[in-house]
Amino acid sequence: MIRAIRGATTAENTKDSIIENIEGLLRQILKVNNLSADRIISILFTATTDLDAAYPAIAARSMGMTNVSLMCVQEMHIPGSLPKCLRVQVLAEMDTAQDDVRHVYLKEARLLRPDLIDL
Repeated sequence: MIRAIRGATTAENTKDSIIENIEGLLRQILKVNNLSADRIISILFTATTDLDAAYPAIAARSMGMTNVSLMCVQEMHIPGSLPKCLRVQVLAEMDTAQDDVRHVYLKEARLLRPDLIDL
């Protein structure tokens, strides 16, 4: 079955911070979902307009995800929304019910979905 896993984190607008925070987010998603990278089909990355120092997909490539379809897009700018935010949607082959998928929200992005925070 194909499942969607959501996640988000925040970062500073530097290449190192963006890559480091996306790597941490992806590693946590893999860990809490007991998922191996070879089960990932695609990852959609979004970044708020104040993060433009690097493509978030660089982090996935540096983790060895060379056969995964990756796409980076800019998040809609909504006044008052969380700044410096990176979001992901991971599509993966999993033997897990969608209700049992663990979504991961780190750092300031925890504010986005307090109902999902149990880490």
